Amino acid sequence: MSEHRIAMVGTPCEIMAASKLQHYTDSPIDVKLGLFCMENFSYKYFENLLKEYGLTMNDIEKFRIEKGFVFLFLKNKETVKIPLSVAKRIIRKNCNICVELTSETSDISIGSIGSDDGWSTLIIRTEKGEEIVNGAIDEKFIEAKELEESQFELLYRIAETKINKNLEYIEKREFFARPVLYQREKSDDLINKEISESNFMDLKSNVIDVGACVLCGACEYACGDNLITIDDTKPRMKGNCPEDCHACFAVCPRTFIPEALRNDNSKALGDFIKVLSVKSLRHTQGQDGSIVTTLLDYLLSNDIITEALIVDKEDLLAWKPYAKITNDIDEVVKSGGTKYSVCPVFKPLRDIKEEGK
Repeated sequence: MSEHRIAMVGTPCEIMAASKLQHYTDSPIDVKLGLFCMENFSYKYFENLLKEYGLTMNDIEKFRIEKGFVFLFLKNKETVKIPLSVAKRIIRKNCNICVELTSETSDISIGSIGSDDGWSTLIIRTEKGEEIVNGAIDEKFIEAKELEESQFELLYRIAETKINKNLEYIEKREFFARPVLYQREKSDDLINKEISESNFMDLKSNVIDVGACVLCGACEYACGDNLITIDDTKPRMKGNCPEDCHACFAVCPRTFIPEALRNDNSKALGDFIKVLSVKSLRHTQGQDGSIVTTLLDYLLSNDIITEALIVDKEDLLAWKPYAKITNDIDEVVKSGGTKYSVCPVFKPLRDIKEEGK
């Protein structure tokens, strides 16, 4: 077992990768805080879109997506809104085959949909998640109230809409013989057989080359021989896979999903224990009630975790995301806020793996 107990923050696809890492490996990830996510944008294409509005990433203080628009809050205090119908052209291709809104395999899911301004909607999914939330309430890190029925129905309806829309896209995609492996219902025995016969070349042909890669970096982390590298575009391999290694194929969130982790598309929010509306009593700088920041503060302050795996912004490249591991709550606070583009979130775990060796 790893001596590290890491809390990870991630989107639904990243949380699925973390869940598969826990399922197939000795993972240092102990707590999963999942985000609500409709889609993510290509950083490069986002830059190009901003040029049409006479803007650069450096002009933006904060992003927010709601009510059919991308709202850009500028450093000069102006607000620009871009219709989502326009922004759709910069959505990453893999987002069109995602049927999860609320990170269903996390311990706790967090997002703004359904709650009042300044509050977050929080979904408790596991006993571990329930213990964390109750502790954060008892120690006055957060306050909580019941989500009203109309608010819950709104969240459910939006999640259902994403499922139905993207299942329709998946059906069209598969008509052209581009299979979406993670949506296949296979027994664990059949999945294990597929994994035992697959390596990076199978991952490349079934996921990477057909635009299904989520750029999470799970394959890079899981590769025991450090043959896989991932940058802003896609994973690449230098060398040849050992015959007895199938780790990259196993942990990818877009390959076959084990029965214990498989999402049930008939349940728009997946399985859960409780849904609450919550607000931070400690922090104000993050997104939608600063709940992610506050929960990480609670976990670090009580030594429940040793570090947090978070996504921050590059200092020299505005809004360019990068992943890091920290136990410094000031760094956690600094990283608060949604970036709306992706990075290889598991890359920092490689240092921990090498340290373990």
